[in-house]
Amino acid sequence: MNENREYITHPDEMGNIQISEDVLGVIAASAAQEIEGVAGLMGASGGKRGGPRGVKISLEEEGAVVDVYLMVRYGQPIPEVAEKVQAAVSGAVEAMAGFGVKAVNVHVGGVSFQ
Repeated sequence: MNENREYITHPDEMGNIQISEDVLGVIAASAAQEIEGVAGLMGASGGKRGGPRGVKISLEEEGAVVDVYLMVRYGQPIPEVAEKVQAAVSGAVEAMAGFGVKAVNVHVGGVSFQ
């Protein structure tokens, strides 16, 4: 297992709960791919090796900053798709991990004709 992972720690009355950045990335990637108009995720430039494709997570004191790199299907309104991805990713990470999201940055790298 990769021992260089970053973990988010939630103190609890019975101890600590640690959530890996990779888990947040998988949650974000899954939420983004469920949005109509998203053709797929692309490689995140500057992303960590071993993390989910198309998602980069940065942890800050105010919350996580999630960068999502994706392709949009031809004919879909890019701003609307991006807004839906932002809402879905933020909601999924907050609901499943209990960790606040400061920002979701959507990077559209292309348009898919398939």
